[in-house]
Amino acid sequence: MNISERLKAWAKRIKRDGLTLWFAGKHPRTPWYAKAVGVFVVAYALSPIDLIPDFIPILGYIDDVLLLPGLIYLAIRLLPPDILVESRRQAEAWMSSAASKPRSMIGATLIIAMWVATGLALWLWLLPRPLD
Repeated sequence: MNISERLKAWAKRIKRDGLTLWFAGKHPRTPWYAKAVGVFVVAYALSPIDLIPDFIPILGYIDDVLLLPGLIYLAIRLLPPDILVESRRQAEAWMSSAASKPRSMIGATLIIAMWVATGLALWLWLLPRPLD
């Protein structure tokens, strides 16, 4: 297996595991902490807006290449094995049905809120302070 095929297989597993988390988040027996991490990861992964925009050289792709797969790995490890198997089965069925990729407007809203909060904090920090 050459590098190109290995990267394609890795990308397909990441996509499948992202969908797995989406289905696991809806499962009633998923522990709350796994749901919390999973919901955050899925909201971020499906958000049309990145935390670090892709047009920023090098840094823009760090979240796509390192951060997102790492968070997916962590969330998958938190799932009980039976829920993981069932959710993966559902994710594979979804992918094979060629359904459209789900989007998360909540994720987009959270990312926008984080950017606004960061901008506001930076603006307040840079404001000139009156001398006492």
